[in-house]
Amino acid sequence: MTAWERWLADQATAREDAGLTRRLRPRAVGDPTIDLAGNDYLGLAVDPAVREAAGAAALAWGAGAAASRLVTGTLAVHAELEDELAAYLRQPAALVFSTGYHANLSVVTALADRTTRVLSDAHIHASLVDAVRLSRAQLTVVPHSDVEAVHAGLVAAAEAGERAMVLAESVYSVLGDAAPLVELAALCERYDALLVVDEAHGVGVHGPGLVATLGLAGLPHVVVTATLSKSLGAQGGAVLGSVALREHLVNRARPFIFDTGLAPAPTAGALAALRIMRSRPELGALVRERVDGLADALGVVAPAGAVLSVPMSSPRAAVAAQAAALEAGLRVGCFRPPSVPDGISRLRITASAGVPEADWQRAVATLVALVKEHQ
Repeated sequence: MTAWERWLADQATAREDAGLTRRLRPRAVGDPTIDLAGNDYLGLAVDPAVREAAGAAALAWGAGAAASRLVTGTLAVHAELEDELAAYLRQPAALVFSTGYHANLSVVTALADRTTRVLSDAHIHASLVDAVRLSRAQLTVVPHSDVEAVHAGLVAAAEAGERAMVLAESVYSVLGDAAPLVELAALCERYDALLVVDEAHGVGVHGPGLVATLGLAGLPHVVVTATLSKSLGAQGGAVLGSVALREHLVNRARPFIFDTGLAPAPTAGALAALRIMRSRPELGALVRERVDGLADALGVVAPAGAVLSVPMSSPRAAVAAQAAALEAGLRVGCFRPPSVPDGISRLRITASAGVPEADWQRAVATLVALVKEHQ
């Protein structure tokens, strides 16, 4: 056995002993299990109009974009999606990427460098953590949603003559709480800093997202990133802000420049989903109603987004409850270290508007019983 093979074996043993081993489980077409683990918040991934649009785009353009966006990989459907996405989120311009991860990598690495002070919320998504590392910016991790800590960091950056960037999510993915965006935006305006808001869990569940609903869209010191893989049920990501920002990313964002363009099928699927989402705000309202009701039934605090986190006593307890749910016909997720910022393992339950009402009611009753047994 080589040194690398021994290292891999030791890593696998350590994961198994800690109850942190993750495995891929292929999902078959027509799986009857009720899916409360995915991110298809509005049920649009399987909407007939979305499927038809994705299929038609694949037939028209082919399986892929065939090149990077700056070569020949920018398709008419990309431009159409970017225009309509910007309009819906009330932003001047949008740029679409192959993944939401790439969108977050791009906006930070193209705007921040060694002369930049980044103030990152302690619960920020892994893609933004990686983005800061790649940017080589000066990093200050601030306590979760601590406005005073951000204020202190901005004062220090101003005194040091550093450009400053604040990173937040509109709705945080694990605990499901909303960021104090109004206060953060005001501080960034006061200290000439840039606020980057990841709206992955806000768009759709809250219409055009919390940045727009709070009246912060279009401000020059607020930039939005978004995903096409949650409420829009497709794949990809986007950065939204000024026209100047878009042009800068086209010219400087390496995950955009050196990546093949988003494939035609998910681009067209996201565009069709966006149009449905725009015309049917009741879908987001149903998600919020369901997640509030489930939280009440389980005796936990209701989140601001679609994902409900239910604390469990240990990683093994969370995995056991997840397995019991699957046996009962429900697919739920679970958060375990190192994915959780506070080290507490949780069941991850998605309230989706795409689940039929009878199935949803059965799921709620089953989850109440399972959580009581395993918690």
